[in-house]
Amino acid sequence: MTRAQLPSGIELEYDTFGSPADPTVMLVMGFTAQMTAWDERFCELIASHGRHVVRFDNRDCGLSTKLDGQHIDATAVMQAVIGGTDLPPVPYTLTEMGADGIGLLDHLGIERAHVVGASMGGMIVQTMAIEHPHRLASATSIMSTIGDLAYGKPSPEALGVLLAPPPPDRDEYIARAADYAVWSSKRYFDVENASVMAAAAFDRSFYPEGATRQLAAIYASGDRSAHLPAVTVPTLVIHGLDDTLISPCGGRRTAELVPGATLLEITDMGHDMPEPLWATIVGAIIDHTHRSERSMGVPA
Repeated sequence: MTRAQLPSGIELEYDTFGSPADPTVMLVMGFTAQMTAWDERFCELIASHGRHVVRFDNRDCGLSTKLDGQHIDATAVMQAVIGGTDLPPVPYTLTEMGADGIGLLDHLGIERAHVVGASMGGMIVQTMAIEHPHRLASATSIMSTIGDLAYGKPSPEALGVLLAPPPPDRDEYIARAADYAVWSSKRYFDVENASVMAAAAFDRSFYPEGATRQLAAIYASGDRSAHLPAVTVPTLVIHGLDDTLISPCGGRRTAELVPGATLLEITDMGHDMPEPLWATIVGAIIDHTHRSERSMGVPA
């Protein structure tokens, strides 16, 4: 794994799979999730289709730059958005997080990439498609939504688990992985695997402080509904029908707003990407990249 120094002063931890001579697929992970949430085998599966895969830690997460000490009351930001009052200042928004991804492409000398985002990562990818369309060969938004609070509402149970402070004790943190069943694929949730992943994430970088700033960034970035109809980047939207953290109407609304977007709803998929569904998800992403390349006159 390697770090990229961006002109903004942010450093991003990243790694790659496949040949850099192949078209690039950049993977953007979600709220508080490290790049390792994109399983290596998932990345290798994409690369096996002739793609150069890049994954990275978002700012305030994993091994990338952490904005230590920049305290923010995320609840106050959420209440301001819900109540329509003035927002308190925030350290950054999804605009800056999207610019981080573009900065990484610059660092790697990549002119255009297929960009795939999950959950908050999907919000970042939508922002990149709005603000940096010339750098995206295609966009894929997975289990995400548009910033309009009327769409993609979580169930109270899922929201409660998401916002509960993570326990600082390693064993308690690992045990809490069982709670993720509330939003995971009902058919495929494996508490043993979730516990293994939680242990690895804790050991790599336990950093709950970053969650408040990332959550504030999501809410402070507002509603993208007015901008998505002008998106020209070929867009694929993937959403699971079991998702209780971002309900399926969030994905449907995204696909409704982006001209020409393709919507794939997956039965038995929750707010996760379990291994039994990798072939379906990766197949859809690869087909989408081929279609976008053909539309640009690039041989498939």
